[in-house]
Amino acid sequence: MNLFGKVTRASLYLVAAFGTAFACATENMPGGPAVNQLNFAAPATKIMQEIHWLHWMMLAICALIFVGVFGVMFYSILKHRKSLGHKSASFHESTLVEIVWTVIPLLIVIGMALPATKTVVAMKDTTNSDITIKTTGYQWKWGYDYIKGEGEGISFLSTLTTSREAINNLAPKSNTYLMEVDNEMVVPVGKKIRLITTANDVIHAWTIPAFGVKQDAIPGFVRDTWFKAETIGTFRGQCSELCGAEHAFMPIVVKVVSQDDYTAWVAQKKKEMGAAGDDPSKVYTLEEQKERGAKVYAANCAACHQPNGKGAGAFPALDGSKVVNGPKAGQFNILLNGKGAMPKWAGVISDGDIAAVITYTRNSWGNKTGEVIQTQEIITARGGN
Repeated sequence: MNLFGKVTRASLYLVAAFGTAFACATENMPGGPAVNQLNFAAPATKIMQEIHWLHWMMLAICALIFVGVFGVMFYSILKHRKSLGHKSASFHESTLVEIVWTVIPLLIVIGMALPATKTVVAMKDTTNSDITIKTTGYQWKWGYDYIKGEGEGISFLSTLTTSREAINNLAPKSNTYLMEVDNEMVVPVGKKIRLITTANDVIHAWTIPAFGVKQDAIPGFVRDTWFKAETIGTFRGQCSELCGAEHAFMPIVVKVVSQDDYTAWVAQKKKEMGAAGDDPSKVYTLEEQKERGAKVYAANCAACHQPNGKGAGAFPALDGSKVVNGPKAGQFNILLNGKGAMPKWAGVISDGDIAAVITYTRNSWGNKTGEVIQTQEIITARGGN
């Protein structure tokens, strides 16, 4: 094959490769943004429908003002220019002009403000809700506690499931890249859901564009909002407040299901929570704790400390760490109370999970302490009974 043929074949392979990559990169995200999307997310609530209407109404008004003002200005410039023999007017005041350019903008502002105010007031009306869910932002995941209505007592964390390999471009990216979680918030269709938002560390923001919901979650404060989904499906959003190094890695996924499916989910979730309950007096073997700890580490720690325990940036390596290989009381204190960029985990994950993940880190990679941490030790360390 001559040089021209080789170059042509190589070019075709390159074009095919870029075409494949482009096709993957331009696939619609289920419940998320669409390819070439120019408008807001498709509305799944009446509030979002009103936001859509307000957006287009105000855009149309602004466009008319733009065309009117600049149309008159350019007409005046072209038709009354000096080269055509026109001379500038010498009047200084006009009561009529003053009235017109005061009254017309006032009417425009009132016409825009009235429907907008009606929607904003409706967005803040969280009364008569069917289900209340407390939403807590953590660096970097979300915690959900169902505190009123069907599902009361259910509690879980929602963590990004996109693999570190995909994030580092070492594995293919799915069409829900960085917008997929292990535990979705599940709610029934047609029910008013009140969200109480707060945060454990820094300011976060809970946002689902299709619902027209964006509410800050602030440490030490409790704020609330609501939504009522009119459509069954999965809807995606992200933390909308810059909250730290892993800000891009705390997505929000809400699964809206039928009432029957929601009732079944509640029953299943409570069954799982009951089965996962820890017996503080139970003594686990090293292998049992390492197996459980590996899962806890992958879900809560690997994003910062890396799956291989080597750490990254502000997050120190755990492999060979003096803290991990030193007296266990020091590691207990850091996990329970936090330190620096490390958040406190007491009350975020269970005592049993904390015991398991400490056991895992003290006996993984190059760490070989041989120590097995039991649930009761963590309860004692945090001052419990």
